[in-house]
Amino acid sequence: MADKRITTATLLVIAGLWSLTVHAADLPITSSRPRLIVLTDIGGGDPDDQQSLIRLLVHCNEFDIEGLIASAPTLDELKTTGTKPQLIHEIVDAYGQVRENLARHAEAFPETARLREVIKSGNPKRGRDVIGEGHDTEGSRWIVSCFERADSRRLNIVMWGGQTDLAQALWRVRHNRGADGLKAFAVRVRVYDTGDQDRIADWMLSEFPGLFYILARVPIGRDRREAAYRGLYLGGDESLVSRDWMESNVRQHHGPLGAMYPPRTWTAPNPHSAIKEGDTPSWFFFLPFGLSDPDHPEWGGWGGRFEPERDRLFRDATDKVGNVKDNRTTVWRWRPAFQNEFAARLDWCVKPPTAANHPPRPMLNGQPGRDTLVLSAKPGSVVELSSTGSTDPDGDSLQPRWWFYPEASSYRSPVEIAGADTQQARVTIPADAANQTLHIILELQDTGTPSLTRYRRAVIRVGQR
Repeated sequence: MADKRITTATLLVIAGLWSLTVHAADLPITSSRPRLIVLTDIGGGDPDDQQSLIRLLVHCNEFDIEGLIASAPTLDELKTTGTKPQLIHEIVDAYGQVRENLARHAEAFPETARLREVIKSGNPKRGRDVIGEGHDTEGSRWIVSCFERADSRRLNIVMWGGQTDLAQALWRVRHNRGADGLKAFAVRVRVYDTGDQDRIADWMLSEFPGLFYILARVPIGRDRREAAYRGLYLGGDESLVSRDWMESNVRQHHGPLGAMYPPRTWTAPNPHSAIKEGDTPSWFFFLPFGLSDPDHPEWGGWGGRFEPERDRLFRDATDKVGNVKDNRTTVWRWRPAFQNEFAARLDWCVKPPTAANHPPRPMLNGQPGRDTLVLSAKPGSVVELSSTGSTDPDGDSLQPRWWFYPEASSYRSPVEIAGADTQQARVTIPADAANQTLHIILELQDTGTPSLTRYRRAVIRVGQR
C-alpha cells in the first residue's frame, strides 16, 4: 500500500480548485522550485567560486535565486579585506548573452535583470568581531528581507565562503524580534556551510539555536581534503574533471559564459589543477532531480550525504563504492551524471533544441514528478517497482537501473532486486528486515549525447511479519 507524499495536484483537487481531468504531469515542473541564497567569497585566492557560479547559472531555472551575496575573501587565501560583487555582475552579464538560447531548452531561466537585482555586497571583513550593532550590511539586510517575504517555501542558504553575513542577519532578527522571532527564522531556513570558513559555526549554533545546519567539514585534526564536498573533484574518475574535459565541454565553443570558466585552480592532490568547484555540492544538495530530499540529509544525493550529530545539525557521512569508503565518495559517486548534466547545459547555451540532449522524465509506479514514493511491506514479501510510462523529450531510448542504497537505509545487509536493469523490478524484502527501511533508487538514463540521468526514490517501510 502506497503512502505517497501529497503533490500539488492532490492539494488542488482537495481544495476544489482543479478539475479531476488534469494530471500532475501537466503541472509546470518548476512549480516547487527551491529558494536559494548564495554567500560567496568570490575573488579570493582560488577562482573556484567563479566556476561554481557559472555552473549554477546554467542550472538556475531549477531554483528561485533570491540572493547572490559577495562576502569577504578567506583570509587563509588572500591577506586583504573587501568584497567583489563586480565579479558576480560580470558572470551574470555573460549569462545574459546566452539566456535566450537557454530558454529555448527549458522553462524558467530568469531574466538577466532579475539576477542583477539580487546581487548584493556583504561585510568587507569577516569573523565574530564584526557581528553585532553597527555591522549590518547590504547583504545581511537582504537575507532578512528574503526571510520576511510571504512565501511558504523554506529559504535555503548556501555558504561558499564565510558565515559572517548570515550571522549578522540572525543577530539582527533576534535583536529586533526577540527569541520568538529568531525561532521563526530558524524553522524556515536551511543552511549548507562549506567548511566553517570563518570558524564561527559552533558559536552560531550556540548563539542562534534551532537552525537546520549542514556543516560540511571533517573533524578537526583530519586532513581537510577528506571533506565530502571535495568529492566534486577528488576521488572516483578524475578524468571527468581534467583539463581536456573542461576545455572540450565547457570553455571551448560553448559561448561567452563557458569561455569565462577559469581554467586553472589549486586542486592538490588531484593533478589536473582544472575543475575544482568545492562549493558546488552546497547547491547540488537542493537540486530537485528526484534523488535528494533536503529534509533528509542522511538520504544522500549529488551534494553528499550527511548524518545527524545532534538536533538539526548534520555532518559528513561516508558511503562505500567498490573498495572505497570515505566522505568524498558521497559526492564523487554521482560525478558521471552531474558532469554530463553540465556538458548538456553548456550545449544549451549555443545549440538549438533539436541538436542538444534533454533529461528524461521518470515515472515510478505510475506516479510522475519528483516525489519520494513511500511503500509498506512485510518481511519476506516482494515489492514490485515499475518505471513504465517514463518518457524522453528527444525520443531517446531509456535505460532504467534499480539499486539498493544501504547507507541511506536503516537496513544495511544486501537486498535482492530482480530485473534491476529492466522497467519492472522486484524487491525481495529480507526476512530479518522487520521495522527497518529500505531505500531503492531508480536511475533513469537516456541514450542521448551526453547521456542524462534523472532519479526516483522508493522508501520501503518494513513492518512485522
